[in-house]
Parts: sequence; structure tokens; C-alpha cells
Amino acid sequence: MQKIALHTRLKAGKEAEYDAVHARISDELDAALRAAGVTGWDIWRTGRELFHVVEVADYQAMRRELAANPVNIAWQAVMAELLEVEDDYSGDDLGLAKVWGLP
Repeated sequence: MQKIALHTRLKAGKEAEYDAVHARISDELDAALRAAGVTGWDIWRTGRELFHVVEVADYQAMRRELAANPVNIAWQAVMAELLEVEDDYSGDDLGLAKVWGLP
């Protein structure tokens, strides 16, 4: 199991809309994430900055699988309206580099 940290940034003025969209994701998106190996995904927000921690069997495989999933494609279209940078779901990224952890 991998634990991956991510950082994204909201477009100015989109904070409340982002929170509302995430108040409850669809059952279809939940199922797509779980089918792609995700066991947990937490998001924290301060202002426009978003910090994610994803627990997943294989992060890069999950990204590649979701890239072609119609439910995720629709979700990413919604996110593109809210986030500063679109995500290409190439599967090439590794998330944030871990600098330190309490042993």
C-alpha cells in the first residue's frame, strides 16, 4: 500500500464551490476510485491551497486506470473549472516528495 501526498490550488473565489462539490462524491466516483485501488483519500484546505493524502495499492496504475474512466473524466471536467491547473492523469507523477517522518 502506498501513501501519496499531493498539492493542488483552487482558482480564486472557488473555495465554497469546491467544498460543496466535495460534500459528497457520487457513488459511481467512489466505486471507480475503489476499483482503481484507492482505500483512502483525505483532503485538507487552507485558503486556496489543497493538500491530499491518498492511500492506494499502486498510485501510477490508479492514475492510468482513471484516465480512461468516463466517471473520472466527467469529475475532472468539474475540477478543471475549480483548480488552477488541469491534471492530465498520465500516471507519470509521484506526488510530493517525502522530506521527513517521525520514526
